[in-house]
Amino acid sequence: MSPYATGRRRFHRSLAVGVPLAVVAAALVTAGPASGSTTTAPHVTRTATLGDIPLGTFSNALLPGTVADDRGVDLGGIGSDIYPAGRKGEFWTVTDRGPNGQIKVDGTKRRTFPVPGFDPAIVKIRVSGDTVKVLDAIPITTSSGKPVTGLPNQKGRDEAPYSYDAQTPLSYNANGLDTEGVVRAGDGSFWLVDEYGPSLVHVSARGRVLARYVPEGLNLTGADYPVMEALPSVLLHRKINRGFEGLAQLPGGDLVMAVQSPLSLPDGDAGDASRTIRLLRFSPKKEAVTAEYAYRFDPVNVVDPSEDDTSELKISSVVAVGRDRLLVEERTDKAARLQIVHLGRKANILGGPWDDDTTSPSLEQLDDPAASGVPVLAKRLLVDLGTVDGVPGKIEGVARVDRDTLALINDNDFGMTDGTGAFDANGRLVDSGVETTVTYVRLPRGI
Repeated sequence: MSPYATGRRRFHRSLAVGVPLAVVAAALVTAGPASGSTTTAPHVTRTATLGDIPLGTFSNALLPGTVADDRGVDLGGIGSDIYPAGRKGEFWTVTDRGPNGQIKVDGTKRRTFPVPGFDPAIVKIRVSGDTVKVLDAIPITTSSGKPVTGLPNQKGRDEAPYSYDAQTPLSYNANGLDTEGVVRAGDGSFWLVDEYGPSLVHVSARGRVLARYVPEGLNLTGADYPVMEALPSVLLHRKINRGFEGLAQLPGGDLVMAVQSPLSLPDGDAGDASRTIRLLRFSPKKEAVTAEYAYRFDPVNVVDPSEDDTSELKISSVVAVGRDRLLVEERTDKAARLQIVHLGRKANILGGPWDDDTTSPSLEQLDDPAASGVPVLAKRLLVDLGTVDGVPGKIEGVARVDRDTLALINDNDFGMTDGTGAFDANGRLVDSGVETTVTYVRLPRGI
């Protein structure tokens, strides 16, 4: 037994009692080229799929009684990130806030939470042949051991939560987390990033929140765990649902967080039109941000030739590939490109005019930040995943398997879609058919 499993319920044990093996059987998929292929271009060498596990079964095995009705939703959303777990083929992943969608009511979109009792979890998986197996799962809980849930935190700042049919308002929850990136520290604890704050979250090996680091001025009250205002206040201008998405752990222990999209600074229109996002470096020892970097997206039609809306550009994953070197994923929901950047000292913009939200024009408004004296990170394209056959859409997690191989994981959104057709007349999910997959891509020239 893992030393980190002490004091909590292990998921695979719970499955062994009263749950048919068929529930967790994975569907067969067609694998890519064999590992011995002589192909010189980047190519898929393996694809593995997560089988159907009812979300209620999964959640109640971890925290009994949290999900009364899963509305036919299966475990999904674990593709928010992927991080090597040490043994070959094993990875840590993390769910996001749970099944959610949007339904328009009287001309206004409402955010739905069909399974409001769902609690985000860190999930350990193993890729075995063409199957993704769940080895263990760790529920994320408050200081008193209660589920944090995935519900929004603050009225007026976060979207209002509603029931599956968008008819019944749900309560906000100051503890709620929209978890995304995950890394594991040397002491067995985990670091996560969250989109609501946005925030950096430190949790114990058992999943209990030790600290949540949020922007100065957020004024989050009522949380059942320590909240520290240790991040730059400019992050208060994050776009809704576009807070921190990527998280990397550098060899020395520092963390790098990526804001998913440009800040809405000074307003939403400026953010939607911008191609400049921010990366932040955090020292766990100092419990402080020590650097901030400006990163520039490629034009949206370069990242995704089928897209012309700049606001569709996102960063979903960042991966450390050496001292101060980072792999950055630029993506839309249909395509992705991986870039390598070096986090040089001269590129640090922390505490300067670009962190002052009264600066005009803002960093996000600059058509050419470099020409305005901003030390934008230089980047080098490693691979255009949009040109690699067999790579699914909405890749949100990237892990380095070895010098030549990457593991990619997609976010299947728990099989949900937006709109009134997401659930049938009985309130049961009409599944999108999109599965959670782990895809190995070999890079002949290495990383």
